[in-house]
Amino acid sequence: MRPDLAAKYDLRVPRYTSYPTAPHFHPGVTGETYRKWLGGLDPALELSLYLHVAFCADMCWFCGCHTKVTRRYAPVATYMEAVWREIEMVAEALPQRMLARHIHFGGGSPTILTPTDFVKTVELLKSKFLLKDQSEIAVELDPRTADETYIKALGSVGVTRASIGVQDLDPEVQKAINRIQPYEVSERVVGWLRQYGVSEVNVDLVYGLPHQTLDGLLKTIDTALTGFKPRRVALFGYAHVPWMKKHQRLIPEAALPDTDTRWQMYEQGCKMLADHGFVQIGLDHFAAPDDAMAIALKTKTLNRNFQGYTTDTASTLIGFGASGIGSLPQGYVVNEGEVHAYQRLISDGVLATSRGIAISDDDRLRREIIERLMCDLEVDIDAVAGSHKVDPAQFDAEIDTLGPLQADGLVTVDGRRLTVTEEGRTLVRAVCAAFDRYLKAGEQRHSKAV
Repeated sequence: MRPDLAAKYDLRVPRYTSYPTAPHFHPGVTGETYRKWLGGLDPALELSLYLHVAFCADMCWFCGCHTKVTRRYAPVATYMEAVWREIEMVAEALPQRMLARHIHFGGGSPTILTPTDFVKTVELLKSKFLLKDQSEIAVELDPRTADETYIKALGSVGVTRASIGVQDLDPEVQKAINRIQPYEVSERVVGWLRQYGVSEVNVDLVYGLPHQTLDGLLKTIDTALTGFKPRRVALFGYAHVPWMKKHQRLIPEAALPDTDTRWQMYEQGCKMLADHGFVQIGLDHFAAPDDAMAIALKTKTLNRNFQGYTTDTASTLIGFGASGIGSLPQGYVVNEGEVHAYQRLISDGVLATSRGIAISDDDRLRREIIERLMCDLEVDIDAVAGSHKVDPAQFDAEIDTLGPLQADGLVTVDGRRLTVTEEGRTLVRAVCAAFDRYLKAGEQRHSKAV
């Protein structure tokens, strides 16, 4: 992207993993609301399950996740007791035992769990939900805390995919983000995963980190692809939000790459991934050409949820654990984020929902427009509006606001068909923002567009 455009559109906009986005959730949606929504689900629906493990052994200073640091296992064990009870409570609230196609363990760091507790959690899920052979079980791994016994346990309960947090392999960058993780540590874990049958390996990389250089990032990408041979790669931009995550204040802003360098990192990183044969998925994901995610992109069946781009087509995502977030046909729900408060609510037999939002027909319509833009980089508003039985002309004013992006060659407009150009891919979130009626009502502070 031209430097002038990079500077012009250095916007702060939502990531659009949901619509409406999280800043607009409110406490009017309670545990009782959630219980009613669960009971009202169509039993024929497929579910996706997300389990949030809200602990890490150390705090990575770049982290934007909801987590606590502990060196003792006792708090983790107590927390998992609450998670297990929540699983039982949610299952009891459903109209019947329902099919789960996807299970995702995130955090925090799921690798802080003992192998015994990880296995117990998966077995509990299997007893409360229906799983089939093709159901995916995915786990986010911190290679620094995943030993061979843990990886063997993953394989024993049918984990199919692991996402390895690599971030950057440069020692200076690792020191600056408080995450010392030599290449050999990650290499060993990847070897164990394949040895014990977890064949699908993702690698997570980050650009825009302190003291990171363009050459250093490209070396990390090349080394990770060559050494780990992942099927999917995520190349995320570091979101520096110290007003939200106080530990990020430990990162000196002067050490962060400037806007122009961030753009170069993103664009050159994408090019290197393409040179290695990866297909770019939306903004920041990449997949091997024969991977299910690349196929979903080609067939326009790709979706986006709180974990990012996904092949998961479930209309209901159930989140467990502190700050666990869920999406149901009726709306969104978020669990209490403070661990002790979450545990107290579950102990009292109360679903721990602290906020959320019921969605309207207009929300569903705009969500589909935004999701198709984020996934396909194009949308036919006439077709989407027609499927919702509304007049597409209501979006003409929003389309008109895209004039500057159109003039700069970042988006094309053909009637009501919008196509984000390859040069405009990095600003797809800015295109989506034109259809976000909540953002217009009162802007929130978000991460940079790239």
